[in-house]
Amino acid sequence: MGAKGYAVNAACVENTGAWVCALAGKFIVFDGPDGSGKSTQFRNLIDLAQQYGVVVCEVREPGGTHVGERIREILLDPVHDEMALRCEMMLYMASRSQLVEERIRPALARGVLVLADRFVSSTFAYQGAAGGLPEREIMHVAHAALGEPGSAESAWPDLVVVFDVDEKTAATRLNPLLDRMERKSAEFHKKVRQGFLDQATRDPRHHIVIDAAKSECDVSRALLDALHRHIDQQEV
Repeated sequence: MGAKGYAVNAACVENTGAWVCALAGKFIVFDGPDGSGKSTQFRNLIDLAQQYGVVVCEVREPGGTHVGERIREILLDPVHDEMALRCEMMLYMASRSQLVEERIRPALARGVLVLADRFVSSTFAYQGAAGGLPEREIMHVAHAALGEPGSAESAWPDLVVVFDVDEKTAATRLNPLLDRMERKSAEFHKKVRQGFLDQATRDPRHHIVIDAAKSECDVSRALLDALHRHIDQQEV
C-alpha cells in the first residue's frame, strides 16, 4: 500500500496530524505471530509519521546493531536446530540489550519515536508460552537487559501492538525459505499466538490487538483508529 495508501486511510481518522505528532518520544513495538503482516504495517506507519515531520528510529529484532545482526544469524539459521531453549532466550535478550544501549535509549533521550519490529513480547510468546520457559526466568533476564520498569533507565515499551492472525492464514503468508523459528510445528505457533493474546489480556493498558487476518487496508485503518484512541486515553 505504501505512504500514499496510508495517507488515504489516515484521512478517515479525525485530527490525524495532532495524534501522529504526539507519537514523538514514544516507544512502540509491533509484534505477533510469523505471517501476521506486522512488518508491512510497520513500514506504513513509519511513512505516515515522517509525512507529519516525526523523526523515527526504526529497529528490528533480533538485530538492529552490528552485534545484534551477528546474533541474528546464529538464532535464525536452521543449522542450529540443537540450540537449547535457555541459550536461545539469552541470545535474543543479548541482542536486545545491545539494541537498547546503542540505539533505543539514545533515541528516546532525543525525543524520537522508536518503532521496533518485535521486542521482549516475542520472547514471552516464543520461548515462554510456546517453548515452556517459566515467565519469571524470562523476566529476570529482561530486567537486566531493559532496566526495571518505571525506572529512569527503563527501556520497556510504552505500547505493544499485537497483530493477531490464525495459524492457517499465517502459513500462507510466509516466505517459502523458512528460518529456524518459522519451521516450528503448527502446535508451537498456536501456542505463540495464544502467548501474545495472554500478554494483551494481562496488561491492556500497554497492549492493543489488531485483527490481522483482514485486508491490508482494513488492518491499517484499524491500526490508525486504535493508535488514535490510545493517544487520547494517555492524554486524559
